[in-house]
Amino acid sequence: MIAALTVTLPVILAGVLVASAVAKLRSPDDLLGWAELGVPRMLRTKWLLRLHPWAEVALAAALVLMGGWLGFLAAIVAVALMCSYLWLVVRAKNASDDASCACFGAKRRITRVTIIRNAWLVVLAVASASVIWTAPLLGGALVVALTGWWMTLIGAAVAAVTSALVLWPEEPQTTPDAPPNVESSVTGEAADVDGELEYVRSRTPAVPVTLADGTSVNLLDLTRRKPILMLAVSATCGSCTTVIENAPSWRTRLPEVDVRLLFTHAHDSGLMSELSEPQSLHDVDRLVSRSIKEWPTPSAVLFGSDGMLAGGPISGVRDIDDFVDDIYESLHESAPPESAPRS
Repeated sequence: MIAALTVTLPVILAGVLVASAVAKLRSPDDLLGWAELGVPRMLRTKWLLRLHPWAEVALAAALVLMGGWLGFLAAIVAVALMCSYLWLVVRAKNASDDASCACFGAKRRITRVTIIRNAWLVVLAVASASVIWTAPLLGGALVVALTGWWMTLIGAAVAAVTSALVLWPEEPQTTPDAPPNVESSVTGEAADVDGELEYVRSRTPAVPVTLADGTSVNLLDLTRRKPILMLAVSATCGSCTTVIENAPSWRTRLPEVDVRLLFTHAHDSGLMSELSEPQSLHDVDRLVSRSIKEWPTPSAVLFGSDGMLAGGPISGVRDIDDFVDDIYESLHESAPPESAPRS
């Protein structure tokens, strides 16, 4: 029994790591994807992003070719890695129902199956660590002879469960489309193609929001002064950091629009707020999102000066960045300057 597990568990875990690495190499993620998933900022570096799939391959080789204390160390690294993956997807799912990850290459929506799969991989890694030390120091699982039909059945059963969870079809990530003609929306004219509106506009909600200095204003009245690109962010949201940091450069790029941050914490809570114009908006009761559409953070909504929504809501760091580029192109009829750094 132990001999069979010594071979099957580390080899199956290694197979998962290789599959993950190959998928990442075929459909590489980027630093924005890591930010959206909540990867700690100190780890979000380009060299680590490129090294990630190759490190998974190296770890897979160590699990197959090493036993004894060397194999045990490799298995402990695998346990830590799988626990990290599980923590990231659970944290992202709790933060937003629309969270996604590129765990196996293409970005997919995080579902209950994703969490079950990652929990199973943690169990598989722990089980591998508990038996791999019995394999030869050099050679590991490859030099352990498989004897008996029952050993093969055990390995096949574990492999079947793991394959089912890893290959389970998941929902592709979907995000709302930006309006094709932002310029007409900002100026109050609905774009028309073949007699049909490209973007169905709705009224800007006339709800109270609080400026960072404590002044209460009506959102509809505020948008009549100047179009507003509202960035719904949270002080505790990891992927919101990039949006908050990019806001100043977007203001420079779009002087025709007020780029304002929207928080759901009180203006005097001690958390981040912007007192300089354009001041941040604070909506403790979430009246804005409840009047339009519930959204995850970060999200962006463009309000026209005619009292109508001009675009959005758009969710996700990358899609917001593309949304800003679309607004620039529509207003200036030219490609935008170099985008804000995507960190």
